[in-house]
Amino acid sequence: MSEFHSKISSKFNVLTSSEKKIIDEVWEHRDTYIKWPAKPRLLWPGCVRIKYHGIPDRIKEEARSKGVQVDSRSNGPAIMSILLAGGERPTRSNGQGWHIDHIYDGKFPWATKMVSLHAVKDGKHFTQTAGLVAIHPIAEALKDEYFYVAWMLRHEAFLRFGYDPDRVFCDMIDEYGFRK
Repeated sequence: MSEFHSKISSKFNVLTSSEKKIIDEVWEHRDTYIKWPAKPRLLWPGCVRIKYHGIPDRIKEEARSKGVQVDSRSNGPAIMSILLAGGERPTRSNGQGWHIDHIYDGKFPWATKMVSLHAVKDGKHFTQTAGLVAIHPIAEALKDEYFYVAWMLRHEAFLRFGYDPDRVFCDMIDEYGFRK
């Protein structure tokens, strides 16, 4: 377990021993439960989640050329974004793809902050792959329920991409949430 994980575990020590065991097991095997994009990329600046999107032609063309399905549904641009950035979306046992999840979802602000970024409402972050993961339903449930898991994912995004839109891991970020 990293120093950061130990820090948040002790600082927010509200987990039962059973919860901690489950979370630690999933995190220890995170490559089985969480799939990251190969690189950070903002696919569609200005795009926010709405019910249906009018996908720009340039994105449609890129998607078709790379065998990615054009998806105009509410989270479609985020799904396309992660796939076009070299990510994968495994299939669940029910035949559906894993959810593409925004790790900055407005929940669990850091202890010294009042709010946390809600990426789906921000055109600089909705299709930013540094804040997106394909996530197994078990890991998704843990992330949605526990501060500890949400912040482990956010820390991982910082380690992989320097992405820290809430400015918890570094003091200076650019307008897109990356370490300066």
